[in-house]
Amino acid sequence: MIEIKSLKKTYRERTVLDIDKLVIDDGTILAVAGANGSGKSTLLRILACQLKATEGEIASPENSLYMPQQAYAFRGNLIDNITLSGADRETAKQLLEKLELSHLSEKKATSLSGGELQRLSLCRVLSRKAELLLLDEPTSACDVRGAELVVNAIKEYREENGCTVVMSTHAPALALKAADRMIILGNGKIEADGTPADIFNKPETDWAKSFTAGWKTDA
Repeated sequence: MIEIKSLKKTYRERTVLDIDKLVIDDGTILAVAGANGSGKSTLLRILACQLKATEGEIASPENSLYMPQQAYAFRGNLIDNITLSGADRETAKQLLEKLELSHLSEKKATSLSGGELQRLSLCRVLSRKAELLLLDEPTSACDVRGAELVVNAIKEYREENGCTVVMSTHAPALALKAADRMIILGNGKIEADGTPADIFNKPETDWAKSFTAGWKTDA
Protein backbone atom coordinates (compact mmCIF):
# COMPACT_ATOMS: atom_id res chain seq x y z
CA MET A 1 0.00 0.00 0.00
CA ILE A 2 1.07 3.56 -0.72
CA GLU A 3 -0.09 6.15 1.77
CA ILE A 4 0.55 9.86 1.33
CA LYS A 5 -0.27 12.47 3.97
CA SER A 6 0.08 16.27 3.80
CA LEU A 7 2.50 16.11 0.87
CA LYS A 8 3.83 19.38 -0.47
CA LYS A 9 6.54 20.32 -2.92
CA THR A 10 7.46 23.96 -3.17
CA TYR A 11 9.95 25.74 -5.41
CA ARG A 12 10.76 29.09 -3.83
CA GLU A 13 7.28 30.52 -3.23
CA ARG A 14 5.46 28.33 -5.78
CA THR A 15 3.69 25.19 -4.57
CA VAL A 16 3.65 22.60 -7.37
CA LEU A 17 2.23 19.71 -5.35
CA ASP A 18 -0.25 19.83 -2.48
CA ILE A 19 -1.90 16.50 -1.64
CA ASP A 20 -3.70 16.19 1.68
CA LYS A 21 -4.19 12.42 1.51
CA LEU A 22 -3.82 9.67 -1.08
CA VAL A 23 -4.01 5.93 -0.44
CA ILE A 24 -3.27 3.44 -3.23
CA ASP A 25 -4.08 -0.21 -2.57
CA ASP A 26 -1.62 -2.95 -3.48
CA GLY A 27 -2.00 -4.24 -7.02
CA THR A 28 -3.75 -1.10 -8.31
CA ILE A 29 -2.91 0.50 -11.63
CA LEU A 30 -3.35 4.22 -10.99
CA ALA A 31 -3.31 6.76 -13.81
CA VAL A 32 -2.33 10.31 -12.85
CA ALA A 33 -3.65 12.84 -15.35
CA GLY A 34 -3.52 16.60 -15.57
CA ALA A 35 -2.34 19.53 -17.65
CA ASN A 36 1.33 20.44 -18.05
CA GLY A 37 2.65 21.74 -14.75
CA SER A 38 -0.10 20.10 -12.70
CA GLY A 39 2.38 18.07 -10.62
CA LYS A 40 2.21 14.64 -12.31
CA SER A 41 5.93 14.16 -12.88
CA THR A 42 6.75 15.73 -9.54
CA LEU A 43 4.59 13.18 -7.75
CA LEU A 44 6.24 10.26 -9.56
CA ARG A 45 9.74 11.58 -8.93
CA ILE A 46 9.00 11.95 -5.23
CA LEU A 47 7.64 8.40 -5.05
CA ALA A 48 10.75 7.22 -6.90
CA CYS A 49 12.99 9.06 -4.40
CA GLN A 50 14.38 11.13 -7.29
CA LEU A 51 13.09 14.29 -5.66
CA LYS A 52 12.63 15.26 -2.02
CA ALA A 53 9.27 16.56 -0.83
CA THR A 54 9.18 19.88 0.99
CA GLU A 55 6.96 18.35 3.67
CA GLY A 56 4.65 15.41 4.28
CA GLU A 57 4.70 11.68 4.94
CA ILE A 58 4.98 8.87 2.40
CA ALA A 59 4.75 5.14 3.07
CA SER A 60 5.49 3.07 -0.02
CA PRO A 61 7.34 -0.10 -1.07
CA GLU A 62 11.12 0.23 -1.10
CA ASN A 63 11.44 -2.09 -4.09
CA SER A 64 10.38 0.23 -6.91
CA LEU A 65 11.30 0.86 -10.54
CA TYR A 66 11.04 4.24 -12.25
CA MET A 67 10.81 5.04 -15.96
CA PRO A 68 11.28 8.77 -16.66
CA GLN A 69 9.38 10.57 -19.39
CA GLN A 70 12.53 11.18 -21.41
CA ALA A 71 13.47 7.81 -22.92
CA TYR A 72 17.16 7.08 -23.40
CA ALA A 73 19.46 4.38 -24.74
CA PHE A 74 22.90 3.09 -23.86
CA ARG A 75 25.55 2.18 -26.41
CA GLY A 76 25.14 -1.17 -28.13
CA ASN A 77 22.16 -2.96 -29.57
CA LEU A 78 18.73 -3.46 -28.06
CA ILE A 79 19.60 -6.72 -26.31
CA ASP A 80 22.68 -5.09 -24.77
CA ASN A 81 20.50 -2.28 -23.44
CA ILE A 82 18.24 -4.73 -21.60
CA THR A 83 20.92 -7.09 -20.28
CA LEU A 84 22.72 -4.09 -18.78
CA SER A 85 19.87 -4.04 -16.25
CA GLY A 86 20.80 -7.56 -15.16
CA ALA A 87 18.41 -9.55 -17.37
CA ASP A 88 19.60 -12.60 -19.29
CA ARG A 89 19.50 -12.66 -23.09
CA GLU A 90 16.44 -14.93 -23.21
CA THR A 91 14.41 -12.54 -21.07
CA ALA A 92 15.60 -9.66 -23.24
CA LYS A 93 14.49 -11.45 -26.40
CA GLN A 94 11.07 -12.25 -24.91
CA LEU A 95 10.49 -8.62 -23.93
CA LEU A 96 11.57 -7.35 -27.34
CA GLU A 97 9.16 -9.77 -28.98
CA LYS A 98 6.34 -8.69 -26.68
CA LEU A 99 6.92 -5.03 -27.52
CA GLU A 100 7.38 -5.87 -31.23
CA LEU A 101 11.01 -4.81 -31.32
CA SER A 102 12.61 -8.21 -31.95
CA HIS A 103 13.28 -7.41 -35.63
CA LEU A 104 15.50 -4.56 -34.40
CA SER A 105 17.30 -6.55 -31.68
CA GLU A 106 20.77 -6.21 -33.26
CA LYS A 107 20.31 -2.57 -34.26
CA LYS A 108 22.07 0.26 -32.46
CA ALA A 109 19.68 1.44 -29.77
CA THR A 110 20.63 5.09 -30.32
CA SER A 111 19.20 4.93 -33.87
CA LEU A 112 15.64 4.10 -32.77
CA SER A 113 12.65 6.35 -33.34
CA GLY A 114 11.02 8.04 -30.36
CA GLY A 115 8.29 5.43 -30.00
CA GLU A 116 10.72 2.53 -30.41
CA LEU A 117 13.05 4.07 -27.84
CA GLN A 118 10.20 4.44 -25.38
CA ARG A 119 9.24 0.79 -25.78
CA LEU A 120 12.89 -0.22 -25.32
CA SER A 121 13.00 1.80 -22.08
CA LEU A 122 9.93 -0.09 -20.90
CA CYS A 123 11.65 -3.39 -21.76
CA ARG A 124 14.54 -2.43 -19.48
CA VAL A 125 12.16 -1.66 -16.62
CA LEU A 126 10.05 -4.79 -17.09
CA SER A 127 13.14 -7.01 -17.11
CA ARG A 128 13.29 -6.63 -13.33
CA LYS A 129 10.80 -7.37 -10.56
CA ALA A 130 9.41 -4.70 -8.27
CA GLU A 131 6.55 -4.05 -5.87
CA LEU A 132 5.98 -0.60 -7.33
CA LEU A 133 6.25 0.46 -10.97
CA LEU A 134 6.44 4.21 -11.65
CA LEU A 135 5.98 5.22 -15.29
CA ASP A 136 6.08 8.84 -16.42
CA GLU A 137 4.11 9.27 -19.67
CA PRO A 138 4.97 5.74 -20.95
CA THR A 139 3.14 6.19 -24.29
CA SER A 140 3.86 9.85 -25.07
CA ALA A 141 6.01 9.05 -28.14
CA CYS A 142 4.08 5.95 -29.27
CA ASP A 143 1.66 5.57 -32.15
CA VAL A 144 -1.64 3.75 -31.62
CA ARG A 145 -0.12 0.29 -32.04
CA GLY A 146 2.83 1.12 -29.84
CA ALA A 147 0.52 2.43 -27.09
CA GLU A 148 -1.52 -0.77 -27.28
CA LEU A 149 1.61 -2.88 -26.83
CA VAL A 150 2.67 -0.78 -23.84
CA VAL A 151 -0.75 -1.15 -22.19
CA ASN A 152 -0.74 -4.91 -22.65
CA ALA A 153 2.81 -5.23 -21.30
CA ILE A 154 2.02 -3.15 -18.21
CA LYS A 155 -1.13 -5.14 -17.42
CA GLU A 156 0.66 -8.45 -17.93
CA TYR A 157 3.53 -7.37 -15.67
CA ARG A 158 1.04 -6.41 -12.96
CA GLU A 159 -0.72 -9.77 -13.25
CA GLU A 160 2.54 -11.72 -13.08
CA ASN A 161 4.13 -9.75 -10.23
CA GLY A 162 1.15 -8.46 -8.27
CA CYS A 163 2.75 -5.04 -8.15
CA THR A 164 1.26 -1.57 -7.89
CA VAL A 165 1.59 0.71 -10.92
CA VAL A 166 1.46 4.50 -10.87
CA MET A 167 1.70 6.15 -14.29
CA SER A 168 1.26 9.71 -15.43
CA THR A 169 -0.44 10.31 -18.74
CA HIS A 170 -1.93 12.83 -21.13
CA ALA A 171 -3.69 10.01 -23.01
CA PRO A 172 -7.28 9.26 -21.92
CA ALA A 173 -7.18 5.99 -23.86
CA LEU A 174 -4.27 4.76 -21.75
CA ALA A 175 -6.18 5.44 -18.54
CA LEU A 176 -9.33 3.76 -19.82
CA LYS A 177 -7.57 0.66 -21.12
CA ALA A 178 -4.98 0.11 -18.43
CA ALA A 179 -5.96 1.78 -15.16
CA ASP A 180 -8.24 0.65 -12.33
CA ARG A 181 -8.30 4.16 -10.90
CA MET A 182 -7.46 7.65 -12.02
CA ILE A 183 -6.77 10.92 -10.29
CA ILE A 184 -6.61 14.28 -12.04
CA LEU A 185 -4.27 16.90 -10.67
CA GLY A 186 -4.92 20.61 -11.02
CA ASN A 187 -2.30 23.04 -9.71
CA GLY A 188 -0.84 20.22 -7.65
CA LYS A 189 -4.10 19.24 -5.97
CA ILE A 190 -6.36 16.23 -6.56
CA GLU A 191 -9.43 17.53 -8.40
CA ALA A 192 -10.97 14.18 -9.38
CA ASP A 193 -10.59 10.62 -8.12
CA GLY A 194 -12.39 7.49 -9.33
CA THR A 195 -12.46 4.90 -12.07
CA PRO A 196 -11.43 6.30 -15.46
CA ALA A 197 -14.84 5.45 -16.94
CA ASP A 198 -16.72 7.28 -14.18
CA ILE A 199 -14.54 10.37 -14.45
CA PHE A 200 -14.99 10.50 -18.22
CA ASN A 201 -18.68 9.63 -18.33
CA LYS A 202 -19.98 11.04 -15.03
CA PRO A 203 -17.63 13.74 -13.74
CA GLU A 204 -18.70 14.73 -10.23
CA THR A 205 -17.53 18.33 -10.31
CA ASP A 206 -17.70 21.20 -12.78
CA TRP A 207 -13.90 21.29 -12.77
CA ALA A 208 -13.63 17.63 -13.82
CA LYS A 209 -16.34 18.07 -16.44
CA SER A 210 -14.57 21.07 -17.92
CA PHE A 211 -11.16 19.38 -17.90
CA THR A 212 -12.28 16.17 -19.61
CA ALA A 213 -14.68 17.79 -22.09
CA GLY A 214 -12.18 18.00 -24.93
CA TRP A 215 -10.50 14.64 -24.43
CA LYS A 216 -10.75 12.05 -27.14
CA THR A 217 -10.74 8.44 -25.97
CA ASP A 218 -10.52 6.57 -29.26
CA ALA A 219 -6.79 6.83 -29.81
